[in-house]
Amino acid sequence: MTKTSDNKQASAAAKAERLTKKAQLVTLLQRKSGMTIAEASAKFGWQQHTTRAALTGLRKAGYSIELTKTGNGSAGTYCATAGPAEAVR
Repeated sequence: MTKTSDNKQASAAAKAERLTKKAQLVTLLQRKSGMTIAEASAKFGWQQHTTRAALTGLRKAGYSIELTKTGNGSAGTYCATAGPAEAVR
């Protein structure tokens, strides 16, 4: 193999391993502890309203996302309870 084809293969492998922000957000939501708006905003460098808009986009895509509030004034926790295929059932 030539050096150029090796570089192309390495680049293709790196792209396949790279997760989109949407995939990373879904991963955060699927954690047992869920996520807060502040956690996701800090991770992605987004404003809080942008994070909430991304959650709305996931809901429109078929994800079931629940908000749990503790009632003691702390931030609510968001959790994905079903993905697009499971939400349709």
